[in-house]
Amino acid sequence: MKNNDNRRSFIKKITIGGIGLTAMPSVMMAEAGSDTPDKVNETLQASLKQDEKNIKRAYNTSYKNENLRRVAFPIGGLGSGMFCLEGSGAISHMSIRNRPEIFHEPNMFAAIAVKGKQTVARVLEGPIEEWKMFGQRGTGNGASGSNYGLPRFNSAVFTDRFPFATIDLEEKDIPLTTQILGWSPFIPTDEDNSSLPAGALEYKFTNNTSETIEAVFSYNARNFVLQGGQKGAIKKLSNGFILSQEGTTEKPHLKTDFAIFTHEPATVDYCWFRGGWFDPLTMVWNTIKEGKVKAQEPDSDAPGASLFVPFKLNAGEQKTIRLMMAWYVPDSDLHIGDVVVDPKKAESADCCVTPYAIGLEEKSTYNDRNYKPWYSSKFKGIEEAATYWKDNYEELQKKSAIFRDAFYSSTLPPAVVEAVAANLTILKSPTVLRQYDGRLWSWEGCGDDGGCCHGSCTHVWNYAQAIPHLFPSLERSLRTTEFCENQNFEGHQQFRANMPISPAKHDFHAAADGQLGGIMKVYREWRISGDAIWLKKCIQW
Repeated sequence: MKNNDNRRSFIKKITIGGIGLTAMPSVMMAEAGSDTPDKVNETLQASLKQDEKNIKRAYNTSYKNENLRRVAFPIGGLGSGMFCLEGSGAISHMSIRNRPEIFHEPNMFAAIAVKGKQTVARVLEGPIEEWKMFGQRGTGNGASGSNYGLPRFNSAVFTDRFPFATIDLEEKDIPLTTQILGWSPFIPTDEDNSSLPAGALEYKFTNNTSETIEAVFSYNARNFVLQGGQKGAIKKLSNGFILSQEGTTEKPHLKTDFAIFTHEPATVDYCWFRGGWFDPLTMVWNTIKEGKVKAQEPDSDAPGASLFVPFKLNAGEQKTIRLMMAWYVPDSDLHIGDVVVDPKKAESADCCVTPYAIGLEEKSTYNDRNYKPWYSSKFKGIEEAATYWKDNYEELQKKSAIFRDAFYSSTLPPAVVEAVAANLTILKSPTVLRQYDGRLWSWEGCGDDGGCCHGSCTHVWNYAQAIPHLFPSLERSLRTTEFCENQNFEGHQQFRANMPISPAKHDFHAAADGQLGGIMKVYREWRISGDAIWLKKCIQW
């Protein structure tokens, strides 16, 4: 009995920056006893330091060697899809089609060729992890479609500072200090710029030698958006290219555009060599390893494209090449649930809060049967999305860095900071969707090729604390769904929302924890927003 009292005392005394007790090491629960708060904190710090001694990598430090094997850092926007920057610098988890595609590892890569008596060329990535080469789908027959056989840098060191990640590359035959910076906008209270279908990789080269170095940077990609047996195209874009596929009347969701471009003057090859097996990749690498650039006009059904940026660095000089990516997939085949009109509630439908009323998208007309992402209401096509990304790049990077610096200046224990940062990355994953009118909708998690457990499930998302504090308008959109579309005249709430969000069918029991949690969260959202009009609407619901 005494032990239980001690635990209750400990729970009352400990609150670390709003992070729940689940972040504390379990050993602390048993050892805290009835010590003073200061003593408990000292014990906590000692425990965390001991934890760091017991693991090979300390919290919030870089990943290298064996700790680098499974790093995949998501880059993208809230509800707009993502790709992952792996610890080596490779791109994987390409999930831009309004659903997870966890095993989609496209054949796309950056490369550097340094000229001299003998040109030396390397893919701008660290070594391929052994687990990728053996046992993965297709590796038994040579990993067709991959670029695993191309030479790479000797080593890579990965450091994350969400929403930024850096990779330091070393290669004895490349006389340049090389670093990659990967990022995408994450700006609290600015949900729209944090929801852009965009990301960037910055490649920084420093000449630490006493001689001038001449080199050619390139970025190369097969047209990986092709699916469903459709033909694709590679389209022109200033200092870059667009990998494209059109949809069909029966399957409009196949329409996909992915832009890759730079702020540097670039020479572009819009049409890789056509051939079987590894012929297209072989011909591209022949151009790269010779330190050449190639210009080729677009042609029908081209297999891939490359952009080239030649540059010179005098002794001690530094150059950063900014590579920007944007995508546009305006339709999906995602539809969940049947629309049911509650005749008793129809007359009081005006009590529902529109997205515009809580600071979201003004365009509330949404008649499509299937899910459409929010960004398709902001941009008419890939060109608009890419132009917005390019024009606002510096400002968005600056604001995202303000969040990063503030977050990592916290005095919270390193283990807590790392745990929070790791979980924030979920907001950039396909777990989160944001429909055309700006409202949030989420899965419980991701399967390999689709979301798992639909509908912003209230007794799962009850526990989330990041969105209400970082993007309060999006969180209030969840309350709107719960108390409007998901609640009938009698007060029964369906705990899973339709997609697109619409009046739900009430043929299943309520989730008491979810429904009661929603009442508590209405109070929380009012405390955060101070919006009395919104609160009155909630009471009317």
